[in-house]
Amino acid sequence: MAGDKIVLAFDAYGTVLSTESIAKQLAEHFGEVKAGTIAQTWRKYQLEYTWRLNSMSQYKDFEYVKIQSLKHALAESDFKLSDQDISALMQAYNSLSIFPDVAKTLEQIRSAPDIHAVVFSNGTQRMVSASVLQSPDLKSYEDVFKDVVTVEEVKKYKPAPEVYHHLASKVGLDKQTDRIWLVSGNPFDIVGARQAGFNAIWVNRSSETDWEDQLIDNATGRPTVTVKSLEHVVGSVLDNT
Repeated sequence: MAGDKIVLAFDAYGTVLSTESIAKQLAEHFGEVKAGTIAQTWRKYQLEYTWRLNSMSQYKDFEYVKIQSLKHALAESDFKLSDQDISALMQAYNSLSIFPDVAKTLEQIRSAPDIHAVVFSNGTQRMVSASVLQSPDLKSYEDVFKDVVTVEEVKKYKPAPEVYHHLASKVGLDKQTDRIWLVSGNPFDIVGARQAGFNAIWVNRSSETDWEDQLIDNATGRPTVTVKSLEHVVGSVLDNT
């Protein structure tokens, strides 16, 4: 993929795939209000667990992290689910819907031969392949994604620099990292990519606020571009290349 190719590396969950269906399943057990709290806490502990594992130089795959962080969120709210119900929630990740702006964006990429799209995720290869390439909403766009790159081989999680170097190696742009554009809704992922020499597009669909992360107080601590919709990603990349 070297040469004049541009790589768009899409974060999967929360950027391409919506976890709203997971929240709906939680609501069947606890009602919408309680389910919303559990879903938010679950996501918080998913991220915290990955960062703690990085800090301890340990690795448990993301399927394990998903289950254990859910149990933590449930315990914190003094709720319980059966092993069968937890298993059903995990399986729901295989049939997630896409955000409304995804289909048009993938059509744009399909018409742009110099742009190669890949999925870049904390998940396992099995999990992400099932979620992305077998999602009912994505089946007709399977050809758009040239690869699914996960952290599983590296055994570290974003934003560890090793995972971004791994991506650069997989797409053949070790020496041209500025031709890789990460697309993510997660500020920590954006900062990690920028520190690795990537360009990065922050997808800020729901918030009216501007960039707030202050960890790195210079240009490499901010996204190259911020968009409200994925539909602006391809144009932004072409305008800045």
